[in-house]
Amino acid sequence: MKKPTSAYVHIPFCTQICYYCDFSKVFIQNQPVDDYLRALVREFKSYDIHQLRTLYMGGGTPTAITAEQLDYVLTELTKELDISMLEEFTIEANPGDLDADKIAVLKNSAVNRVSLGVQTFNNKHLKRIGRSHNERQIYESIDSLKAAGFDNISIDLIYALPGQTMADVKENVAKALALDIPHLSLYSLILEHHTVFMNKMRRGKLNLPTEDLEAEMFDYIIAELKAAGFEHYEIANFAKLDPKRDFKSQHNLVYWDNAEYFGVGAGASGYLEGVRYRNRGPIQHYLKSVAEGNARLSEEVLTKNEMMEEEFFLGLRKKSGISISRFETKFGVTLEQQYGQVVRDLLAEELIQIEGDQLRMTQKGLFLGDTVAERFILEEDDE
Repeated sequence: MKKPTSAYVHIPFCTQICYYCDFSKVFIQNQPVDDYLRALVREFKSYDIHQLRTLYMGGGTPTAITAEQLDYVLTELTKELDISMLEEFTIEANPGDLDADKIAVLKNSAVNRVSLGVQTFNNKHLKRIGRSHNERQIYESIDSLKAAGFDNISIDLIYALPGQTMADVKENVAKALALDIPHLSLYSLILEHHTVFMNKMRRGKLNLPTEDLEAEMFDYIIAELKAAGFEHYEIANFAKLDPKRDFKSQHNLVYWDNAEYFGVGAGASGYLEGVRYRNRGPIQHYLKSVAEGNARLSEEVLTKNEMMEEEFFLGLRKKSGISISRFETKFGVTLEQQYGQVVRDLLAEELIQIEGDQLRMTQKGLFLGDTVAERFILEEDDE
């Protein structure tokens, strides 16, 4: 089997737990960070990885650890890699954590892309969602990264936040564009179980925008970014159009193309040799399992039907959608045989469109996102 050329590495530590987040994470204080990083490196090396095209370090907050710890993990992960093959090495960072020492470590490493968790420029809203940084720190971090030579910078923003108005969204978009960076991710707030926000909503204490207002925000964001020269290449992602360079997130495209990748770290997921796996989440469980030689909590061998479902569920997130000929060649069935009725229904509802070989969502479909993709799964299960 050909080895994947992408890897995701998880750093689960945070200096503050945000009210909307359900990722695998822990508050960093009193955690065995050094032990964890050693175990992480050990798991990574167990896969005997020498060639990667993309490497992504996410969290949690990778920049929550010290500059020395960051230097250790970045050095060890790339020690046996052919760096000339590594096109994109992204690290997630928080504006409040990114001091001069950590930026110096990043500059001296193989990292060439930084994704900043901004979420909003509004200080009142930052406080309301449990973020620890402020607007000033956002600008300081971007300026420092640019000064250090980083030109591939992305920020995350969240819209449809509690109490957020259309004017707030317009202000966020204007401030994001003024940063002059090549990639933006804009997500609508999703209420996840076991989060502060979900608990608040259940108690009737969360004042969220209406669905109509959220749709208006979505349409506004797309129009503004398109006018500013950004390509809307995935439901929530926008890359600056540049004839000399592709600023799309190459690593995330691996997920949306339904390709295989290594997943390393506590709670990380991976996809190898047709098996979707998930690692143990709690830190002590992860440390123990790595010491015993297997970090995995669960493994799922995908059936052909499940692989087809994932091809649609992930591929439809991209603006370009699904290549019909690629799907038919990959799975040995025609689109009509497999999904004829679903496709006809969605075309009639103007949620998808077919142009040449590409089946993709319309803008109306993109706003509904996963609910459109789920139709391909429901049809399967009904048969």
